[in-house]
Amino acid sequence: MTDGCLFCGIVAGNTPAHRVIETDEVVGFLDTRPLFPGHTLLVPREHVVTLSDLPEALLVPLFSTAQRVTDALTSTLGAEGTFVAMNNVVSQSVAHLHVHVVPRTKGDGLRGFFWPRAKYAEGEAEACATTLRKALA
Repeated sequence: MTDGCLFCGIVAGNTPAHRVIETDEVVGFLDTRPLFPGHTLLVPREHVVTLSDLPEALLVPLFSTAQRVTDALTSTLGAEGTFVAMNNVVSQSVAHLHVHVVPRTKGDGLRGFFWPRAKYAEGEAEACATTLRKALA
């Protein structure tokens, strides 16, 4: 845990988040400014900044969790596919390694790297998180 790290605060339960999955190694929660509803961030519980810093023992837990979230997005939220991404340093808004798992549909308007961001409507984030938690249980 690193003091002042937003994601460490979420992992510790000190910062509120719409959690969708938790394992011994990984916590997943909805992005507060999603590209599309269901946009999930996966973080290792251990504070690491970049993929290069990630211990080898956490590679499989992190990416198998990404795989599970991908399956949940397509089976429960109507996504036709997903976009999985990670920034390292450049464009990394929080200096704690995180994997974006974004639901996609044909014609959703996501082009290149100029992505429309939006906020959840009142109650939408919790409903989305609940649906994903059930699918990932």
